[in-house]
Amino acid sequence: MTTKPLTAASTIGDWLDHPEGGPALGELLAAGGADPSMLAPIRSLPLQQMVELSQGRMPQTAIDELVLRVNGGVVPEATGETGWREQIVAGRFTGRTVIVTGAASGIGRATASRIVREGGRVIGVDITADRLKEAEAELGEAFVAVTADITRDDDIARVVAAAGDRIDGLANIAGVVDDFSPIHETSDAVWERVFAVNVDGLFRLTRAVVPAMLSAGRGSIVNIASEAGLRGNAAGVAYTASKHAVIGITKNVAFMYGRQGIRTNAVAPGGVATGMAPVGQSEFGRDRTGPFLQLMPGVALAEHLAASITFLLSDDGVNLNGVVLPSDGGWSVQ
Repeated sequence: MTTKPLTAASTIGDWLDHPEGGPALGELLAAGGADPSMLAPIRSLPLQQMVELSQGRMPQTAIDELVLRVNGGVVPEATGETGWREQIVAGRFTGRTVIVTGAASGIGRATASRIVREGGRVIGVDITADRLKEAEAELGEAFVAVTADITRDDDIARVVAAAGDRIDGLANIAGVVDDFSPIHETSDAVWERVFAVNVDGLFRLTRAVVPAMLSAGRGSIVNIASEAGLRGNAAGVAYTASKHAVIGITKNVAFMYGRQGIRTNAVAPGGVATGMAPVGQSEFGRDRTGPFLQLMPGVALAEHLAASITFLLSDDGVNLNGVVLPSDGGWSVQ
């Protein structure tokens, strides 16, 4: 049981195990119709992360008031490190230009941020203009915002033009989820939307970028697969099929261009605290996948995935080509 003062940076597990923090957090959850048992997958995350995860249902003021409540009205000083801390590798991307899709939020934004802070230039691509502008304001002139739909060829041409003659890396992170529907419930609209973004967009942008890498004789491509790309019981049929396709594309591109100095790898995330969640989930699908999803060892931060992605993008991944890296806290071995 923790004896350290509880802060917003303390893990949710520390809060739940604390004699005062546990009941206080439980009361806050109960007021919103939730239960502490729902927090089991995110015990290792800092309490502060609940603001983003709740998508507005738990505002920052609620976290601040909770910290004051368990500390007698005083905000305590942070005492030592809690959990994982990002370690920036200075200069790792100096002189490099990397295209990052899905760069306005979640894993894409965390990846773009890390590349910029490690000296790189990012062409940040997203369909959401407002959040892309926020990222641009945060990251500065090394982040070039391009509002684009990667399913459109004219938008892809604008992305490549923004990058210029040199493209050192491509992180295909943009993606959408399905509604967990099995094949007999899956509509054409769900199937086509998932494949348009997760597969067709990735295919078109990669096709457009490879010629510049061939001319340079080097390059690094990282695709985002999923735990659902490793098996059949983690999502609906559309998302599962799309992520299996991503892994197939990854391995084929790695084989085709490895001798030309282009490394192509994939990261397969498990649960990630990005706020992206399926809408209108199939009851049939959720009943079937639910028992497996409960085996998830924990939920990662977007920064955790950015660490895996930037490792493969950088020269640190020099001897890796065609790899599918499960960045899932060990979920894939259960």
